[in-house]
Amino acid sequence: MCGITGLISLEKFNSKLLEQMTEAITHRGPDDFGIKFFKNKDFDAGFGQRRLSILDLSLTGHQPMSNLTEDIWITFNGEIYNYLELKTELLELGYQFKSKTDTEIIIYGYQEFGIDFFKKMNGMFAFCIFDKRKSEFILARDRLGQKPLHFYFSKKKFAFSSELKSLIKLPFISKNIDLKNLSRYFSFEYVPAPYSIFEDVFKLEPGHFLKIKVKNSELMLSKKKYWDIDFKKREVASNQEDAGKDIIRLLKKSIDRRLMSDVPLGVFLSGGIDSAGIVALLSEIMDPRKIKTFTIGFDEKSFNESNYAAKISRIFRTDHHQQILSLEKMLGIIPEIFEKLDEPFADASIIPTYLLSKFTKKYVTVALGGDGGDELFAGYDPFLATYWSKYYEKIPYQIHENIIKPLVDKLPVSSKNMSLDFKMKHFLKGVYNSPIIRNQIWLGAFNQSEHKKLFSADVNEKITGFDSYDILKKDLAYTNFRDDFDLITHHYQKNYLSDDILVKVDRASMMNSLEVRAPFLDVDLVEYANSLPSNYKIRRTVRKYILKKSLEGKLPNDILYRKKKGFGIPLTKWIKDDLKKEIVGMLNYDKIKREGIFNPKSVSEILNQHFNNKKDNRKQIWSLYVFEKWQENFS
Repeated sequence: MCGITGLISLEKFNSKLLEQMTEAITHRGPDDFGIKFFKNKDFDAGFGQRRLSILDLSLTGHQPMSNLTEDIWITFNGEIYNYLELKTELLELGYQFKSKTDTEIIIYGYQEFGIDFFKKMNGMFAFCIFDKRKSEFILARDRLGQKPLHFYFSKKKFAFSSELKSLIKLPFISKNIDLKNLSRYFSFEYVPAPYSIFEDVFKLEPGHFLKIKVKNSELMLSKKKYWDIDFKKREVASNQEDAGKDIIRLLKKSIDRRLMSDVPLGVFLSGGIDSAGIVALLSEIMDPRKIKTFTIGFDEKSFNESNYAAKISRIFRTDHHQQILSLEKMLGIIPEIFEKLDEPFADASIIPTYLLSKFTKKYVTVALGGDGGDELFAGYDPFLATYWSKYYEKIPYQIHENIIKPLVDKLPVSSKNMSLDFKMKHFLKGVYNSPIIRNQIWLGAFNQSEHKKLFSADVNEKITGFDSYDILKKDLAYTNFRDDFDLITHHYQKNYLSDDILVKVDRASMMNSLEVRAPFLDVDLVEYANSLPSNYKIRRTVRKYILKKSLEGKLPNDILYRKKKGFGIPLTKWIKDDLKKEIVGMLNYDKIKREGIFNPKSVSEILNQHFNNKKDNRKQIWSLYVFEKWQENFS
């Protein structure tokens, strides 16, 4: 696990630029630092690397790394979980290895198979290869986007890094905010790939690779997809019972693959079925008394799941570590997180994720997490809401608009986690839209129709006609959907998982130099789960149906079938009480008017509605607050 950087230029550049880029991501790899420069008749180039040592802690694991003839070089971030299988294949072909790292496998795999080798790799990764034989650079990112890769491209320069904060060290990259991508941020609460908040910088999409080479004295870039989500790729069991057995077999194999480490390893244990299932299956692989589990809890009862995590720990006799967080502790950490975030990101659960990572790092360097279970097996509330919306939409729109919606709007606002009024009002806000747009309205802060009121007249003029849901509408062109559940599963995996959940976990953990591995995101399990019919995943009011059935007998029913909480924080209450002074200061009328991005009257109205208990505007207020804090630190 590392942080990587690189710079390719048709003009000479100061070597200190690459060093500054690499130093900016020291938190991603505090154990080692490496720089390698390449000179060519057509260009100058360099790779940088910060290493968090996980496999082969010796100097032979130092990066950037080359093959024996030094005509193929790599800077690599991630883990290849099937590297021993791939190494055996390469040894049989006559290749020799100088290290015990998975990094070296990529070099020789590429040397033998070219870019087709990327399809053989099972893991999380982002890397750049320099093939001196072809004077060509190849960058690739893992299938689901567990590891980040940002880049800048012009006819004369190409630069890449694990994080945006590294790229903006380069003087030729502007910090101009892309207003269309700002609009996307307020629709999604993150900036979806391939875009970034800045005009000049992009993200390589999951399952893609780039090629960079010089042609006619210019840098040429080409991009290609090597993997995509497919709902018909695998044959699945003909009945539910056998499918459940397959899921357990694949998940257990995935967990076993992710135990490779030369440093201490533990498990994030939230109390939900995903992390509990990982602990249950891990206890069949190793002595459970050697399994270190980590949980954080909250003073606020409706957000606290630590008692369930403690119960799971007692059942399996793990070495459990728990920390109950006070309100003061959580609030105190917010400035620290915002100082490190390099792009506006409004998923507030990054706060407890950061604190859990910080706590876990005291004991281990690698942790297994339950990310991906909800996206694979329809675990979120909107999946259930999608099921019921097809019945609700039979109600005439006039009755919805003139009777039901006004009644629901009168429900008292609650500060509790996923309260009834919040869920009902959110449901009605999205219903009567197409399934994919409906789900994003449920997830996001501002829907497309609210943007004109949110932004200033000047910004609205510059983005006239722009649709912030354009990336979702492109997904509709994908034809391999069997039903609406495939469509929204595709959206959750391709967008929400890759650009929200995995970004949150990557940034929060790597800020603390901790590696997090996700057994549910093993490619074999992902492809199998996606091939399952939707009625295996959701049955009336039961989400994750097949996963829960498959874990019966391994976990108690009060864990499997309890109400989902999610990893949330008491945001509604914070905004009204403890954060009110800070938020009012960041979003005050005169400041907003002076900046010229938002309509100050609309921002004031959003605040007043929330403070006066007229509406729960936590998502809108938090996304605005996060943007203002980000702008304060990075613009």
